[in-house]
Amino acid sequence: MLSRRLLLASLTTTAMALSVTAPAQAADKVIKVGTLKLIHGITPYFYDKFTPAGYKIEVIPFETPTDGKNAVVTKSVDFGTYGLAAATLGAAAGEPVVIVAPTCNGGMAIVVGKNSGIGNFKALKGKRVGILPGSTQEAVFLDRLKAEGMTLKDVKSVRVSFSEMAGALERGDIDGYVGAEPGPSISAIRGVGKVLEFPYSTPTGKVNMVMTTHADTVKSDPELTKVFLEIHRKASEYAMAHRPELVQMAGAKLGLPADVANLAADNVELTWKIDQDWINRSKYYGSLMLERKQIRKLPDYGSFIVTGFNPK
Repeated sequence: MLSRRLLLASLTTTAMALSVTAPAQAADKVIKVGTLKLIHGITPYFYDKFTPAGYKIEVIPFETPTDGKNAVVTKSVDFGTYGLAAATLGAAAGEPVVIVAPTCNGGMAIVVGKNSGIGNFKALKGKRVGILPGSTQEAVFLDRLKAEGMTLKDVKSVRVSFSEMAGALERGDIDGYVGAEPGPSISAIRGVGKVLEFPYSTPTGKVNMVMTTHADTVKSDPELTKVFLEIHRKASEYAMAHRPELVQMAGAKLGLPADVANLAADNVELTWKIDQDWINRSKYYGSLMLERKQIRKLPDYGSFIVTGFNPK
């Protein structure tokens, strides 16, 4: 009996010693990712499927591109996705924001009322057009106006956020809008709007949303950047290859009916790879912003677009 008591005491002492000396299991590194409340900002919601051990994803939705960019600049998030316009505006103003990957190409449309009688681009003259200032859509629309021999003064520009555009058209507050999915698909499915055109004929092409981070992050934590971009690559490819799951996720996170999400997905290309064509289009886009005095100088593209961490 004594031997048994001694054995139990010894085991208890050993267990206590181990509990004191063994290091506590390290908590997962939380990667905070900002995104927009749009279907072409859906990729971060698939990150959990591809996040390696030791990391955890927290997705934070934002209403506007500027909100997303500011969150990156203030380090409220580790990475943030929003339009190229907001990123370019920030970098040109000297803010420490850098692009580490594309997120989505496409996702834009110029929409008009179904019974508006507007049958071509020039017919927008004198009409109330919903536009979100500082957005990629605004810059592309200005380029389309130029191509048609028009200026912004030829339309009645109305400031409307992306999430409000479909509703504003349905109420009759505007005659059309330069929108982001799922707005165009909502208007079409409800039978109140029609796509006048997908504005991809400009040299900007389909370039739209980008993945950004603070300039400090790529310098001080390159390993985190590499890990994150591999997650982003896998999630982008998965979402594009599994339409039913993309539609389901859009319903769960954005509240979109399946028919709206499915139609919107036709106009969205989730992507991750930086190539020379994408860089050239992004630089052209910056030159447009400079020409229109939206920025005072071009960003330093050598540091603004970071290609060294892009998965192969």
